[in-house]
Amino acid sequence: MALPKITVNALNLQQGPFPTVEKYLLFIGVAATNVGELLFLNTDSDLDVELGEADSELKRQLIAARQNAGENWAAVAAPVANGALWDPVVDMAMNENVKVEGIVICTPVNQASDYTAMQTKAVNIMAQYGRRVFFIGAARAIDSETESWSEYITAINDLTDTLSADRVSPVPYIFDDAVGIIAGRLCNSGVSVADTPMRVETGPLVGQDQTTLPVDKDGVRYNMAHAKALNDQRFSVPSFFPDYPGVFWSDAQTLDAPAGDYQVLENLRVVDKAARAVRLVLIGLIGNRRFNSTPTGEAWAINKLMRPLREMSKSTVFQGIPFPAELKPPVEGDIVITWITREKVEVFMKARPFEIPKEITANIVLDLSDPTA
Repeated sequence: MALPKITVNALNLQQGPFPTVEKYLLFIGVAATNVGELLFLNTDSDLDVELGEADSELKRQLIAARQNAGENWAAVAAPVANGALWDPVVDMAMNENVKVEGIVICTPVNQASDYTAMQTKAVNIMAQYGRRVFFIGAARAIDSETESWSEYITAINDLTDTLSADRVSPVPYIFDDAVGIIAGRLCNSGVSVADTPMRVETGPLVGQDQTTLPVDKDGVRYNMAHAKALNDQRFSVPSFFPDYPGVFWSDAQTLDAPAGDYQVLENLRVVDKAARAVRLVLIGLIGNRRFNSTPTGEAWAINKLMRPLREMSKSTVFQGIPFPAELKPPVEGDIVITWITREKVEVFMKARPFEIPKEITANIVLDLSDPTA
């Protein structure tokens, strides 16, 4: 006869929240205080204490980022000495387990190979740590004493010509805090990772206006012709509308190849967010026989893998106003599983972002018909 035996197992079904790094950036730039340290900052931080009372490249960008991001802003800063390389600082941050969505290089690049190095570093970080990051890389400002806008635009175009780097967004210093401004707009609490910094409803740039737009050696003020020329060369720049107050922004372009899916940063960010969560789900599926080639096993795995997409697709309509999610809701067929061998499986997933109006044309016609006819 058997003896009575009771066993109670508390099963971990991995239903907890996914950790997030979105809207959390690492800034690297020149400052006089705490050189070589990693500083963890938020809206309460005293930047005069952390970075010194004097103006500096890094402090200027962090002030702009904080102003344009608004409440709940937080970031990591790494002050460096003038002339120091950013590459070892990124390595130090990664080794210290600093997890961020993107890395902002505040010191202007000198040559196209610097942007290539950022792309290479992003790929290497993904390979070594499984972390997905993008880079915002500064380009130099115009020399208003010696350069015309034509000379300036022609000169910095050499930085992006022929490059293919879908994890790098180049930003010239049209304003002296331009890099911080766009970093702040990307981290604004009122927008999601699926939003473009072009979004007018986010509000105009904080800290700058049309009177502060720079001039060249001939006194010609930056205008939308210059913005278009830089935008055509894949730079992310300030923009504005005639007879409309405030200065806004263009797309956060990347250096992706023509016809690439990731030519704008919002496409990269939304897929990266999904991929970070999916990676954690996949790790939990390793060695789990519930995930097998039977219809039941595949359906169970698909349901697990759908979770990040479902969480990113929760839209709201309030008083007739739509508040779209980051992705459209997943539907049947958006995840397909293929068994290569008994132990090797390949998963294909579809993430579908919402459309964004970036060029709008309105057509108005007269109705001269006789209302009494």
